[in-house]
Amino acid sequence: MARNDLIGGALWEEYSKEVQTRMNNPINMGEIDPEYAKTKGAELIVADFGAESCGDAVRLYWMIDPKSDKILESRFKSFGCGTAIASSDMMAELCHEKTVDEALKITNIDVEKALRDHPDVPAVPGQKMHCSVMAYDVIKKAASLYKGVDMESFETEFIVCECARVTLDTIKEVAKLNNLTTVEEITDYTKAGAFCKSCIKPGGHEHKDIYLVDILSEIAEEREKEQKSRVVIAAKGDGDFASMGMVMQIKSIESILEEYIRPTLKADGGDVELIDIQNNSGQFDVYIKYKGECMSCSMNTTTTLTGIEEMLKFKLKADIRVLVV
Repeated sequence: MARNDLIGGALWEEYSKEVQTRMNNPINMGEIDPEYAKTKGAELIVADFGAESCGDAVRLYWMIDPKSDKILESRFKSFGCGTAIASSDMMAELCHEKTVDEALKITNIDVEKALRDHPDVPAVPGQKMHCSVMAYDVIKKAASLYKGVDMESFETEFIVCECARVTLDTIKEVAKLNNLTTVEEITDYTKAGAFCKSCIKPGGHEHKDIYLVDILSEIAEEREKEQKSRVVIAAKGDGDFASMGMVMQIKSIESILEEYIRPTLKADGGDVELIDIQNNSGQFDVYIKYKGECMSCSMNTTTTLTGIEEMLKFKLKADIRVLVV
């Protein structure tokens, strides 16, 4: 059968030659006979795992030496697409001669990389990466059967991107540390969302409990709360006004005006507007403009002005002079 009869056009070129070879001639496909395992004094484990999203399924056979926990032989049967066959074939091969605990360290990325022709060129298109994810999951299933535990017990962290095996904590930490704000940036830094893209947002190849867009939204909310908290801290005099940037200085003064000054002025039909802040050798000149009834009030350059100045000095612990423009 010609290549283009299998996969149309240039898409075929996105599959490595190793993948193409194992699609058609898998090396480790087949069953392990229970009687054969007995003759070797080995324990036979048969694990099944299926992907609901695409209907693919794989059965993994492990013949294990119970004394050393070493996998003496590993074979598989796959019910799915060619990529699933190739991935399962490589997965079974990677399990050979490893202990069960060592096999548990094999990830879907290890499977995909082992199928590459060149270290820097992916073996399969991104949308087919879920096939190697299934290979990883069946390893966990086989190990859980051998150890007599729930397969979920092998996951100590919440995985957001199954393709790249990226955890929620990793994505949050990297995004906060590097001030990431877009999905593209998260993908560049962590590889999450680079393959099947199901983890980016709802409506992808597979349903997820949490998506990258959800994480970004949560981080944005946390940043906003932290920003507001810093402003409040500064307004209470717990921050160093002189070391703040101009934006933070403005927000700090605005916070004090809004909480302590404007309510009184507005009660009499007036208001005040912050115009500018200038640093004159350590003394901060704060320029304000009165609005409404305050513009014609006889106390706007005396009692009211002094009250605003003293409040800012007290709250910000800084040398501040308030001037009217």
